[in-house]
Amino acid sequence: MSSHYNQDINGWIILDKPKDISSNQALRKIQYLLHAKKAGHIGTLDPFATGVLPLAFGEATKLIPYLEGTEKTYEFTLKFGIATSTDDTEGEIIKTSDIIPTEDDIKKILPRFLGEISQIPPKYSAIHIDGKRAYELARNGTDFDIPARKVAIKELIMTAFSKKDNSADFKVTCSKGTYVRTLGHDIAESLNTCGHLTALRRTKNGFFDLSHTILLDNLKNMMYKDGGVSPLLPVETFLCDITVIALTKEEMLKLKSGQAIDSERFNLREEIAAACFEGKLIALVGNKDNTLKPIRVFNL
Repeated sequence: MSSHYNQDINGWIILDKPKDISSNQALRKIQYLLHAKKAGHIGTLDPFATGVLPLAFGEATKLIPYLEGTEKTYEFTLKFGIATSTDDTEGEIIKTSDIIPTEDDIKKILPRFLGEISQIPPKYSAIHIDGKRAYELARNGTDFDIPARKVAIKELIMTAFSKKDNSADFKVTCSKGTYVRTLGHDIAESLNTCGHLTALRRTKNGFFDLSHTILLDNLKNMMYKDGGVSPLLPVETFLCDITVIALTKEEMLKLKSGQAIDSERFNLREEIAAACFEGKLIALVGNKDNTLKPIRVFNL
């Protein structure tokens, strides 16, 4: 890593990702601004998409594996009658249809997509196929198949309908691994037509929502200027979404050194908890057989 990335910075930046930039490009831009040694993000957004992208720095990156599986909420616009190679505005038109569903038609079929459903992810996606990204194979014209996967749709509602634009707006809350572009494609197909997304915005990613976000263009103005405010949220921000236990000094020292402690006094039912001492996150602990064992220890 370049000597530019020389700062031990710990915390979160919840970015409102702009359009036409990948999640990784956005992360690297901010990592460069912060000079941060270590960085990662939760839940990839396509360049076409905007919205909530949690960026973790330093010790916060240790939490990524435990937060990646959280539910996500999106708002999207589906235009009927035109299909594209990418299921969004980035691709070429590959099919058209004169069939445009009515508002009632759409409402009737939405319950089909609730609960556990099967999806075939789009070929223009970041899924690995034989060691290569699917979108790379697709761009090269390689013929390949992507296996279907099970995902869960908790909520799917239509929020607006435009007869003039042949489009409808939706809100969906779904599990990790759900492709909203594919959902749009499948909704259109179930209505005996075709379609593609013209807008996609993530409004919630686990605990984090738009109220936590900052725009990329505003970050430079907030970066440690005199009288300014750091854009970093503390590593402990995520604790709103997990059971927290308060440690004695003796328990804290044991967990810090990798030792297990007795869990009986905490009366825990959860399998994982956050252990804190004097307001500081000490470790993520696993709860089993009346014992708490450190899973991840933090140096904050």
